[in-house]
Amino acid sequence: MSDRVPVDVAVGVLIERDASGAEGRFLLTSRPVGKVYEGYWEFPGGKLEAGETVEQALRRELHEELGITIGGVLPWKVEMHDYPHALVRLHFCKVYDWSGEFEMREAQSMSWQELPVQVHPVLPGTLPVLAWFAQERGFAGDTVAQPAG
Repeated sequence: MSDRVPVDVAVGVLIERDASGAEGRFLLTSRPVGKVYEGYWEFPGGKLEAGETVEQALRRELHEELGITIGGVLPWKVEMHDYPHALVRLHFCKVYDWSGEFEMREAQSMSWQELPVQVHPVLPGTLPVLAWFAQERGFAGDTVAQPAG
């Protein structure tokens, strides 16, 4: 682990539910052009600003990035990830309810996924979440499909 001060990041794990309430597809977005790890796929979110709670930051970030307003936020897991450019403390929150039309306000892409995810490349900090989904859902095998070719 690094001696760097961690950056707190709120991460939204948007999940569709079926009629029975079972969890289904989840939303991944690509990192915008010009950002570190440009083009990598991740769960959307962003840094907490001074004085913000994780929920407040998540509401702000998802509105700024995706144009949606989220309903309830369910804190799920916290994971530290030491990237070359920053040590981040990722606060993963499940979100089942949102309103508004998705707008990719940072010219990113979005994709509803299931295990194994089909988009590539996947941000390293996203991989633990896919493993948690696999454990919760009783999924065996690779959580990321091998790229075609």
